[in-house]
Amino acid sequence: MSVTGLCEICENRTAEYSCPQCGAVVCEKHFDEEFGACMRCAPARGPSQEHEPSEGEDFDTFQL
Repeated sequence: MSVTGLCEICENRTAEYSCPQCGAVVCEKHFDEEFGACMRCAPARGPSQEHEPSEGEDFDTFQL
């Protein structure tokens, strides 16, 4: 399937992917290949999943 147009999230880059969940066409930056969905539909990733705090590092891991 061919994807054309601008990314529906940033409206700046050329869309290369189509989200199977919502149908949005998005650029490479806004498509999560691991989950196969756009950044709006892919599971939210908080700081605790991206970075394990080291001893003495203090930050909240809750997102509102």
